[in-house]
Amino acid sequence: MATIIEQEPLWPQLPVGQDVVFTVSNSTIVASQTKVKFIAEVHITNTFPTYSSSTLVGTFKTTPNNAGVGMFNFRNIIENYVSADNMARLNSSYKGVTTTSDTPHPLHLIDKYSGNINAMRYMAIQFKIEYLGADANFPDVVNIDTGQSAQISDNYSLFNGYLKYSDKINLFNSNFGYDLGNFNLSAQTNKFLTNAPVDLYANLEDYGTLAFLAPNDNLSFIRLTYKDSSGSTIGTEDVDRDFANGAYNGFNGYIGMSLIYFGCYPANLMRDGSSTFAGLVTAGTIQGGSIQIVAWDNSGNRISKQYTINLNCPDLKGFESIRLTWLNQWGVWDYYTFTKKSTRSISTKGTTYTQLEGTWNESTYRLNGYKGGKKSFRVNATEKIKMNTNFVSEEYNTIFEELINSPEVYILEGYQSDASFAALNQYVTPVRLTTSSFTRKTQANDRLIQYTFEVEKSKTLRTQSI
Repeated sequence: MATIIEQEPLWPQLPVGQDVVFTVSNSTIVASQTKVKFIAEVHITNTFPTYSSSTLVGTFKTTPNNAGVGMFNFRNIIENYVSADNMARLNSSYKGVTTTSDTPHPLHLIDKYSGNINAMRYMAIQFKIEYLGADANFPDVVNIDTGQSAQISDNYSLFNGYLKYSDKINLFNSNFGYDLGNFNLSAQTNKFLTNAPVDLYANLEDYGTLAFLAPNDNLSFIRLTYKDSSGSTIGTEDVDRDFANGAYNGFNGYIGMSLIYFGCYPANLMRDGSSTFAGLVTAGTIQGGSIQIVAWDNSGNRISKQYTINLNCPDLKGFESIRLTWLNQWGVWDYYTFTKKSTRSISTKGTTYTQLEGTWNESTYRLNGYKGGKKSFRVNATEKIKMNTNFVSEEYNTIFEELINSPEVYILEGYQSDASFAALNQYVTPVRLTTSSFTRKTQANDRLIQYTFEVEKSKTLRTQSI
């Protein structure tokens, strides 16, 4: 009797932050042989697995349990093979300049589309069995039973997401998993990879992306509709998903195009991202208006919810705007621009020494007033920023909770002119969220909802040493 997969993940798309359990059995071998172990050869790759040694990431073994089956949980293994995308993929562009290995661009700044680099991988597993005397030529040695064909799992798409305990798990024939069908764009109710509300807010100079799953090449284009402050339509355009715009279409089997980012915030559209939008900015008609974003398929059917980016009016009080971006539940990026009062504080920590007065290594002793006493050898400075949201709806509670829990948080600077050969290092600044607790507010309890967060810049400013 062959080895059988008794239990496996229910759905082919797997957030790596969940239990990924497989159960295998071979009742005949377990009942009749000794030193039996089930073997799992895990293959993870960017293209469909070929079960060659080049895609093998590990071989794992387990003994049969009291029910005679072998159980594997691969969560701790597969988590190591996906990570956040911080840089744009080759062939995307920024301000009309194509992304290459010599001209890398931060992902948040892309003009139109970019595939993923690290966020997704394919996985497939070969299950085998070994026991004492499996090879008749070596009856006293444990070997793999090569007389039985390896049992091969389905192909799974791993991505850098996680599940919350409140996410509803489906169960069917002992197989369980989370249904991501609502994120695979095919109907008007489907979502981009975010838990943010459909009404978003940004300043005119803000960058940002929305990400979506595209396992079946269903998406043909994303339609942008521009409205002025009165809600009247003042422009529309379709951004095709194709090679020229930074996203392959029809390139079957390549995981880099199964999760795609779309640069749709105002700064992404300012130059070369959209000449239509740039014209509206120049004419002064889009200020205070909005950008509506909807995905469409090859047959001209709408296949996503409508997301609206409302453009903030200038703050007459002169508050500094600070835009944060963070890794959300689904392994891509959420954004929020803090437009209310913020305060910056700098704390320093220096190394000191005691300096001798005057000169002791010349022909005569001279008094120098600037010498002597306790001096700073080096001063290291750390900056903290405390910022306040505008009054927000309860719909923002979820993404702010994810901000508190996110392992990656950055300050994202807005649109600016770049010098030739610029490294673009000034746009994304790593920070650490020092706010360690979050109290969920509701309109019933709190009426107006406003939150305060504090971040600390991760990099220490090192000054001169003497």
